[in-house]
Amino acid sequence: MRNNIKNLILPGVVGLIYLFLYLPIIILVVFSFNQQGNIYSWNGFTLHWYRELFQSKEIWLAFINSLIIAISAVILSLILGIFAVWGLRKSTRPYISIFYSTMLIPDVVIAVGLLVFFGFFLVPLSLNSLIVAHTLLGLGFVVPIINARMLELEEQVVEASLDLGATEWQTFVKIVLPFLRPAIITAALSVFIFSLDDFLFCFFCASSSFQTLPIYIFAMIRSGASPVINALSTLILVLSSLLVLFFSLIKIKSVSRKI
Repeated sequence: MRNNIKNLILPGVVGLIYLFLYLPIIILVVFSFNQQGNIYSWNGFTLHWYRELFQSKEIWLAFINSLIIAISAVILSLILGIFAVWGLRKSTRPYISIFYSTMLIPDVVIAVGLLVFFGFFLVPLSLNSLIVAHTLLGLGFVVPIINARMLELEEQVVEASLDLGATEWQTFVKIVLPFLRPAIITAALSVFIFSLDDFLFCFFCASSSFQTLPIYIFAMIRSGASPVINALSTLILVLSSLLVLFFSLIKIKSVSRKI
């Protein structure tokens, strides 16, 4: 009897912790369908807030801005990161470790540093400054992930390709890039999710007239909670869940291929 109770304690504690973590998200999703604007009581089911969300031009403009920044950061950080790892593959130890610093230093410190940097060189705060900031942070994800995968590539394979007459560019395109594909997808998803969700860099490195989705949500909740925010947060949650599911499927396929 005591053994059964002990075996139930750990799963029960873990279940309570998960409930504590996910209960606010569940409440947010449920009240996004609440008929009234009251967030304290349930008044009936409705899709009104979702219709209002899709009719809001300001929200869609902020979402498009965030999407442009996220896609640009993914493309630029992947290009720079892949070529940095490939070009420094024979001397990666002293150089690649530099990119790990962006994962260790608090985001607010980097954001303030970028703000000072842009101000010193008279760079106007706009879409371009945000793309630069998110690309810099994206390299902190891309380079370690790509480098970890690159270390698994046997140098003999590259040397064999070169010995058989292939140029270094052909070797890179036909051997290295296919080998790095799982790491590239993982890094791209990580940078995209981080950039789409970022608030600090958008707050410090953008002008007051330029809004991204996190900045717009912050401005809305300062004037009071709105069910439209609940609907918007629910859609972002669905999008993030689909990306996580896509990432999980990729990991499962890569593991099954190794087996």
